[in-house]
Amino acid sequence: MKKALITGVTGQDGAYLADFLIGKGYKVFGTYRRLSTPNFWRLQYLDIHNKVNLIPGEISDSASIANALEISQPDEIYHLAAQSFVGVSFTQPLYTSNITGIGVTRMLDEIKKFNKKIKFYQASSSELYGSQNDEIQNELTNFKPSSPYAISKLYGFWMTNMYRKSYDMYTVNGILFNHESPLRGLEFVTRKISNGIAKISLGLTKNLNLGNMNAKRDWGYAPEFVEGMWLMLQQKNPDDYVLSTSENHSVKEFVEEACKIAGISTTKIKSTKDNLRPFDLETLKGDNKKAIKKLGWKPKTKFKKLVKIMVEEDISRWERWLKGEQFPWDAVMADQEVVQNN
Repeated sequence: MKKALITGVTGQDGAYLADFLIGKGYKVFGTYRRLSTPNFWRLQYLDIHNKVNLIPGEISDSASIANALEISQPDEIYHLAAQSFVGVSFTQPLYTSNITGIGVTRMLDEIKKFNKKIKFYQASSSELYGSQNDEIQNELTNFKPSSPYAISKLYGFWMTNMYRKSYDMYTVNGILFNHESPLRGLEFVTRKISNGIAKISLGLTKNLNLGNMNAKRDWGYAPEFVEGMWLMLQQKNPDDYVLSTSENHSVKEFVEEACKIAGISTTKIKSTKDNLRPFDLETLKGDNKKAIKKLGWKPKTKFKKLVKIMVEEDISRWERWLKGEQFPWDAVMADQEVVQNN
């Protein structure tokens, strides 16, 4: 039986990847941060909480990483843990650099000491590309990171490459463009939209304020993207790959489609100055030809279907909550105003 260690297993990608690997017959271990409020709702939502071997750990602590390696004895490591919010990285640049950037070096160095044969996946990001003149970005496009998050991810990208070339380790970068799902965190714009519009449609709130509505992103479906991560570690030789849909749509388009699905007016959603970032990328679109050719991977869920999945799931959750059902879910914990007013 193969063993896999997933850092950041409680996040969207970590939960879907754990579910996917369990289905493949893996024994799955996952690291999580000790918090005052446990964040296991995604694992519980997928009904795999008792199937993942959970290990408390901190990416800021090399001894903690070494302990996770000793416990799990992994064949494969999927390094997903990070400070993953672009907006937050502007207010916490040092923390972001330490966790999202230097944390990759801590991981790689402990693996080198423990067992160089372990295969390592690094979660890179389309944010590496920054503002581009290129209409579409691929593995050869120059990087121009424009946020503390993206700069930290770029550091991790090159460290992953350096350990591969210098120490003959199997390390890969997955340059993933935006990938969404009903398990997306409320801090991300797609889930902010689907959750907010669900509440408006049920009369739980009156409006929704967003940031830059003109920004265009390449949005795919997260469960399909975690399969791409796995495929990268099944190849004979390590390499870096872009995963994307090769389409992009604006935040405004996402809002319009979500409102259509929920049956509400777009006039209830506005762009406000206090929701704007210090710097925001206008457009990103990934070229997935290499992943299609070499991995045999291809995205299946199109934009409108993705929006429909997310909006209908959030409406369903709020309807269930209004009926008094109890189930693992993040929105009620985060939205005290709705809880108190109902």
